[in-house]
Amino acid sequence: MRSHKVTRGIDRAPHRSLFRASGFHPEELKRPLVGIVNSANEIVPGHIHLNSIAEAVKTGVRINGGTPILFSTIAICDGIAMNHAGMHYSLASREIVADSIELMVEAHCFDALVLITNCDKITPGMMMAAARLKLPSILVSGGPMLAGVQKGAKIDLSSVFEGVGAVRSGRISEKELEDMEKKACPGCGSCAGMFTANSMNCMAEALGLALPGNGTVLAVSADRIQLAKEAGIQIMNLLRKGIGADKILVREAFNNALAVDMALGCSTNTLLHLTALAHECGFKIDLSSVNEISSRTPQLCLLSPAGSDRIEDLHRAGGVTAVISELLEAKLLNPALLTVTGKNIAENAVGVAVTDRAVIRSVKEPRRPQGGLAVLFGNLAPDGAVVKQGAVSDAMQRFTGTAMVFDSEESAVEAINNGLITEGCVIVIRYEGPRGGPGMREMLAPTSVLAGMGLDEKVALITDGRFSGATKGASIGHVSPEAAAGGLIGLVKDGDQISIDLPGHSLELKVAADELRRRKETWRAPEPKINHGYLKRYARQVSSAGSGAVLDEA
Repeated sequence: MRSHKVTRGIDRAPHRSLFRASGFHPEELKRPLVGIVNSANEIVPGHIHLNSIAEAVKTGVRINGGTPILFSTIAICDGIAMNHAGMHYSLASREIVADSIELMVEAHCFDALVLITNCDKITPGMMMAAARLKLPSILVSGGPMLAGVQKGAKIDLSSVFEGVGAVRSGRISEKELEDMEKKACPGCGSCAGMFTANSMNCMAEALGLALPGNGTVLAVSADRIQLAKEAGIQIMNLLRKGIGADKILVREAFNNALAVDMALGCSTNTLLHLTALAHECGFKIDLSSVNEISSRTPQLCLLSPAGSDRIEDLHRAGGVTAVISELLEAKLLNPALLTVTGKNIAENAVGVAVTDRAVIRSVKEPRRPQGGLAVLFGNLAPDGAVVKQGAVSDAMQRFTGTAMVFDSEESAVEAINNGLITEGCVIVIRYEGPRGGPGMREMLAPTSVLAGMGLDEKVALITDGRFSGATKGASIGHVSPEAAAGGLIGLVKDGDQISIDLPGHSLELKVAADELRRRKETWRAPEPKINHGYLKRYARQVSSAGSGAVLDEA
């Protein structure tokens, strides 16, 4: 056991003395030490209840002969950080989460880990730490939020963001927006749609790093507490069998996860985070392979923001395991891959069936014949750009428009709010990438205001930044290389023609090569918008979105 380095032998008497100072009994130090990583705090709705999840996990560890030891890490709420300078720090926090866990585990010699998470950057950050450390590890989310209800219809956080645009365009009153604000988020949990938090918690299931139910069992359900206890029990079984995260996070597991991603219609951010996680595992996800998986994997679900169903509906219909069962039957997944249950993914799905075909369609009668995501390539994005094609209307699948260029999210939002956006345009928001932002801001505000104004089927938006999982419409993000790194998006001018072809996976700037060469000669990268503290260091080290926005280790 790794923990013997700090608990056994005469030389470790000083170490045991410090454990005693923390209240540990000598009998506890004879057992394996299991790190319980808890991202609880009092500001993120997905995390306000995680202390109760942690206590349940600790109970499970003790039941099965281990000694649980709690430590914490940070968590940022993307919704609260949205549409102001705070969003620069969100993606950048993923690396802090991973690094802080590595520091605590290596310094204190834990034998295994249970990672308690819920929201956007915390879940991938914790999985990255598990991959890096290669210890027996199980991820446990706090579970999704219940949907809100207004006038008999389900609503969620994205409804409120869209409501802002609806007020500005006169479609609803401020009083109606206030009522929506009160009802959209009824309590704890990750926001109720298939946004980034729930997407990544479902991906943890698909990868095999979380127990079945992790992505969909509601935060307010007693089943969530029982799931946490089961995770505590099961981590001890993994430890005894020597099953580390590296035995689960194999290359083929990522293909399985991408197929489930396509079937569910997950957030575009899953590609950013799965690519970063693969990097931690020592291999690379070729973004062109994403389109190959999407072409053969139909979208079975239409969850908010693409449709009216929420995560609670997905859970009622059988959850992620039911979707996996559908894909296994169609031979779209590798059935033999190991998971944290100690069984393979096919064994986990035995006896699980879809209970509501209105929520989870069959492979033979899907929502869409292709998967929910697409990667676009072309002169504007030679290293790729990502779109949630399952949330784009048929009218916008192929679109050519006139560029309206903005060098920041704020200037674009100001133009939208002032009614300056015209039908048929392509809004270009640049210098918002990992380096140029810095931090690759998530831009739910411009996309949701456009949707609220009814323009999401009449204009497109492209950016070297990224979008919330709550985004819908022809919103194309992760354009790589980014403008700050010399990408072609930095040379676009107002009035240029941009062609978007989602079925053809193409994103092209229709400007002659000699004109682009002239523009390149006078181009100079601007200074990052934040050039001090952590983000100054981050901007110097971060890679492109196409490679997961990971930090350069050179």
